[in-house]
Amino acid sequence: MDLKSQRKMAARVLKCGETRIWFDPARLQDISDAITAADIRRLVKDGVIKKLQKKGVSKVRTRRVKAQKAKGRRKGHGSRKGKATARRGKKVTWMNQIRALRKMLKELKQGGYLSNANYRNLYRKAGGGFFRSKAHMRLYIEQHKMLEKPLPEHSEKKSEKQKEENKKE
Repeated sequence: MDLKSQRKMAARVLKCGETRIWFDPARLQDISDAITAADIRRLVKDGVIKKLQKKGVSKVRTRRVKAQKAKGRRKGHGSRKGKATARRGKKVTWMNQIRALRKMLKELKQGGYLSNANYRNLYRKAGGGFFRSKAHMRLYIEQHKMLEKPLPEHSEKKSEKQKEENKKE
């Protein structure tokens, strides 16, 4: 018994694809007798013809991997594809760098280490991409004698402490 036309009509009535139409195997004779859309609607109402649910793809595995990545797993060199700039945009990198430089300049100015003129000069240079890093800017400031008073030496003390700890290990 060929039910192609009934399947096609049922798909049109239920607004889905033909593969999602289910026929009750016990009532195939009733389905073959149905020749109008109204007949098909009656059979749908009786539960003889049903629309199957779409098959979805489970997100369980994806969520598990995402949770691991949030913890820092699966992010090693072997798992990476693309350049560093593809993983972290150039603009984001620039924003982080310029914010760090401007924060340092602000602290130096507020601490009374820089004059207004030197601050503006360095601020403009930072915005123009002159400095590679905070260390580079610190070196430039020291070489050009722009400091009003000497910087506190806590950073060097910290590095000396680290050297001592490394020697102990």
